[in-house]
Amino acid sequence: MLSKEKLERINALAKKAKSKDGLTETEKKEQVELREEYLKNVRKSFKNQLKTMTVIDPAGNDVTPKKLKDMQDRNSKH
Repeated sequence: MLSKEKLERINALAKKAKSKDGLTETEKKEQVELREEYLKNVRKSFKNQLKTMTVIDPAGNDVTPKKLKDMQDRNSKH
């Protein structure tokens, strides 16, 4: 998870980007780096949620996709 300070900085840069002055080249680079870090954390969190998921149909059968089961198996072996 990103720190509160980094999230605040992302928001500050987004607000400044929309303003009349815009962002400097340095700030644009910082914004890209912070967004990438944020997205990396979101993806990691989502994958962790998937690793614990089981899909059950209305009849009560496990219909978890094979790709997800394979990912869960690989994770349990580590």
